[in-house]
Amino acid sequence: MGMYIGKDRTARRSYGFDEIALVPGTVTINPNEVDTSFNIGNKKYNVPILAAAMDGVVDVDFAIAMGKLGGLAVLNLEGVQTRYDNPEEVLDKIAHATPEEATELVQGLYTKPIQEKLISKRIAQIKKAGVPTVVSAIPQRAEKFGAIAQEAGADIFIVQSTVATVKHISTEYKTLDFKKFCKSMKIPVIIGNCVTYEVALELFKTGPSGLLIGIGPGAACTTRGVLGIGVPQVTATSDCATARDHFYKKTGKYIPIITDGGMNTGGDICKAFACGADAVMVGSAFAKAKEAPGRGFHWGMATPHANLPRGTRIRVGTAGTLDEILFGPARLDDGSQNLMGALQTSMGSLGAKNIKEMHKVDIVIAPSIKTEGKIFQQAQRVGMGK
Repeated sequence: MGMYIGKDRTARRSYGFDEIALVPGTVTINPNEVDTSFNIGNKKYNVPILAAAMDGVVDVDFAIAMGKLGGLAVLNLEGVQTRYDNPEEVLDKIAHATPEEATELVQGLYTKPIQEKLISKRIAQIKKAGVPTVVSAIPQRAEKFGAIAQEAGADIFIVQSTVATVKHISTEYKTLDFKKFCKSMKIPVIIGNCVTYEVALELFKTGPSGLLIGIGPGAACTTRGVLGIGVPQVTATSDCATARDHFYKKTGKYIPIITDGGMNTGGDICKAFACGADAVMVGSAFAKAKEAPGRGFHWGMATPHANLPRGTRIRVGTAGTLDEILFGPARLDDGSQNLMGALQTSMGSLGAKNIKEMHKVDIVIAPSIKTEGKIFQQAQRVGMGK
């Protein structure tokens, strides 16, 4: 039941990661003996953390490095990698722009047309390294780019938009029929992004191999500020996980959900799994890797929008190697490194031997979880400019 926000209007209370905590049960498990794997289609992946399809995070080299470590990195088929033969020069320009210049510069750089030959080329480069090749495009380009990607050997295709719905109305362009598209593709299709039970259920019926959950929580995303749209990730993930479970009970098809954005630390990632995620998609944590193409900068997918940018360029710095960020050893104490170690240790402490058991752990609403007794830590981080 919602709370009254006006005479005849009610609103439901929703929650973000900072407002909850996970409660240990009666059993604990050796962290080295938990199973963190998840499935997309008929393939199993041991690292349930995907690198987001952003130009400051994933290029060919990063995708190969992530793949060799057992994870999945998503290449944006509408970014600088497919618009420029030599994207390095462009990435240098973006990294060296002043904050005042950044958005306008990015808008200009992304007006160069996408080259279809570069889509095939980039996929072939990743494929050649023998790692999973995952790519992303918006719905309006999905049919064309999906066919090219599949032909070039991509393993997974992601259709990603700010808000994904089965029913999209437009007289300006042909809308994508998700059901027809998923059926026509021979490789798994992941659809995003959504945040509600009803929309998740509708999207599950179209036959995807996964759903991305999250609108506006990313560090470089400004959708919530620009459009006022979004649902905090704890509530969004929980509602969509319920839709997944109901769909499974009715059809026997288990379609994983991937919480996308809003996770800054290992702790946030662990909370996403407890809320029902089968995997998570992360941007800013990987933008800090030495291998990331952003050179310490990170920008949202909608930053290049010609009229209404819904992303911004932020400085995240370079904290360590991708290996350190994923598997440690952590050289920082802020939870931004050894994300897999954090997940395994959390699962062990909670007594969850796999991700599905993680979905059942006890959660408490705890707005003081990060501040209780932490006065010296807070003072130290303020002093350090964090």
